[in-house]
Amino acid sequence: MHAIVMNYITACFCGIIFQKSAINLTEIPQYAWFPFALGLGALFITVFNLMAITTQRSGLSVVSVATKMSVVIPIFFGLLYYKESLGLFKLIGIILALAAVYLASLKTRDGLKIKPSNLFFPILVFLGSGVIDTTIKYLEGEFIAKNDIPIFSATIYGMAAILGFFLLIFQASKGNFKFQFRNVLGGIALGIPNYFSVYFLVQSLRSGIFDSSGIFTVNNVAIVMFSTLLGILLFKEKLLLKNWVGIGLAILGILFIALEKW
Repeated sequence: MHAIVMNYITACFCGIIFQKSAINLTEIPQYAWFPFALGLGALFITVFNLMAITTQRSGLSVVSVATKMSVVIPIFFGLLYYKESLGLFKLIGIILALAAVYLASLKTRDGLKIKPSNLFFPILVFLGSGVIDTTIKYLEGEFIAKNDIPIFSATIYGMAAILGFFLLIFQASKGNFKFQFRNVLGGIALGIPNYFSVYFLVQSLRSGIFDSSGIFTVNNVAIVMFSTLLGILLFKEKLLLKNWVGIGLAILGILFIALEKW
């Protein structure tokens, strides 16, 4: 937990450092996006803990599928709220991408095995992850000024860090906290890319390369594809046939979404 808290502290400082305009802390609560950012911060650390519980009870593959399949929530939001187009190529690309996420995430021949008593947790991970992406899209389109992305991100991570700190205090009171300096270093190493994951997601939503349904689909399926390939290179993972099929479908899905645009 202290690695995660340190990660959020680092990500918060990144936002402060990269904010180009002067920061007046007393003015931050006046931004229209401020209450949403606080809610997102609470969701960030809540969903992370739900992911940990799901991993312990059902395995990492279940978490991966639940997290990445949640892309359907911001996709439907973009199609319904922003009236984004849904051509044939994009529809095929989204379907292929969802199939790719499922197949690439399965690490056993038997597929996903979830006890009925544990089903509640991946459902919450699915909903929480989807709400986070959808809220970021909504705020990006409605409230966040171009130059305020860093301070917006910093506020999210700052809130997550504060809540995480209280969780640490609770753990310490129960005698379950053991400080390890390597977790501090790990948290710092994680916090920098964590900050930029939100920063570049907002920037990509504004890039005009794809609409939001395309951006979220490509983003999620590329994460699964890239992490799977890293697993092969760094950890010598042996992939099943279904994993290779998933990687192939991921590439096809991205190509179909690109064809829709061009």
